[in-house]
Amino acid sequence: MRKAIIYARVSSLKQSSEGHGLDTQEHRCRQHALQKGYEVVKVFKDSFTGAGDFMQRPAMASLLSYLDNDPTTNYVVIFDDLKRLARDTVFHLKLRRELDARQAKPECPNFNFEDTPEGHFIETILAAQGELERKQNQRQVIQKHKARLEKGYWAFNSIPGYRMVKDAIHGNILKKVEPEAGILKEALEGFANDRFATQVEVKEFLDQQHFKNRKTNINSVRGLLKQLAYTGYIEYLDWGVTRRVGYHEPLISLDTYQQIQDKLNGKVKVKQRKDQREDFPLRGFVLCRACSKPLTASYSKGEHGQRYPYYHCKTKGCELRGKSIRKSVIEEQFEAILKAIQPREATMQITKAVLMDIWDKRQKNAESIKRKNEQELDEIRVRMKNILDR
Repeated sequence: MRKAIIYARVSSLKQSSEGHGLDTQEHRCRQHALQKGYEVVKVFKDSFTGAGDFMQRPAMASLLSYLDNDPTTNYVVIFDDLKRLARDTVFHLKLRRELDARQAKPECPNFNFEDTPEGHFIETILAAQGELERKQNQRQVIQKHKARLEKGYWAFNSIPGYRMVKDAIHGNILKKVEPEAGILKEALEGFANDRFATQVEVKEFLDQQHFKNRKTNINSVRGLLKQLAYTGYIEYLDWGVTRRVGYHEPLISLDTYQQIQDKLNGKVKVKQRKDQREDFPLRGFVLCRACSKPLTASYSKGEHGQRYPYYHCKTKGCELRGKSIRKSVIEEQFEAILKAIQPREATMQITKAVLMDIWDKRQKNAESIKRKNEQELDEIRVRMKNILDR
């Protein structure tokens, strides 16, 4: 019996989990193999879009690798439909060449591959038709999403802090989810008012609050900080949708969002006081625990003319306005925090290894440049000698 491999593909995880498309495709392919008298030895399944490079599909890459590992066997590769190869004409033809190079014969229950000029022509036409259908579907989806955005509705998957719910009047609309929304609001406003100086501190805060019950990363934190939808506005410039008021409830104000963007883009700089003194090194850097605004500092005079240094909050409306903290207390606690922050030995070793690797590469690059310069210098000397001889 000739050995056969089955390849099944759906274009989304939803189709894979809900539509049972992969199982249906496998069943049809097994029936085809049974009718032809083939022995099915392997099944590969992908949940990946058909557009783009087929090598980006994990199962297809594994299938080709499987064929490479057994070059002496001429397999039959069974697809449920011609469109399962690739809904892109260029990549369809490339994939066919990859299979031909491995002596693998493609077969479909509803299409007969013919190794003739007419057969190749028909196959190319059908592949182009599949690409046309894909692009038309993509255009329809974009048009529907764009129309929703223009009306002021979020048209994509829900974003952290919200979930998409069905509303009798608005249809699908974003609704806040607690406690995620409250945690995210605190993180965004904290970054805007310098409670969190860096994106790393925002990440640490979200992890401490068990945001979405999983660890975050810097890329996702930056995405949260740049998300305009948290202001209650809608915008998608890639499709020409300019900023407009949305129907969902905001987390932060537009002013707060702008402060965040200015900080991300480096437009906001730490203001340096003209009267900054070594007496109060933490002035402007330590925040009030009630209003999260920077503390100021000054001296107070005692009964006998003695001066006592204090840090205190002067923000209007703050419940701790006018409350003072002794300089020695706050600076000793700050010093204790600094002493406690020490890198692990493993981190130091990795850092040293990375720096040494960079140094070695720069050294090799410098030596290469030196050799190149010496070679050019020799060529110049030869040309000079030739000119003098003439």
